[in-house]
Amino acid sequence: MAEVTNDLVYELLKRMNHDLSELRQDVSEVKRELNVIRGHMVGIQSDIHNIYGVLARHDERLERIERRPELRELAEPQRPYEPR
Repeated sequence: MAEVTNDLVYELLKRMNHDLSELRQDVSEVKRELNVIRGHMVGIQSDIHNIYGVLARHDERLERIERRPELRELAEPQRPYEPR
């Protein structure tokens, strides 16, 4: 078995320090990427919320359009509404 010397321990500690430094940089990069993903998710959530708002307005407009023939029938009782 190799003899454990202070130089060997020092070299191992330097290598471990270097590896930890690289690991710290990798973790920082992953954090940045997660923040970017989080930003995209917030944007997507906002877009979905806007889409639901547009759909709700379209539903309201369609309901008004569907009610118009009924109003027309009431205004002109002699000629009931007939779809074309």
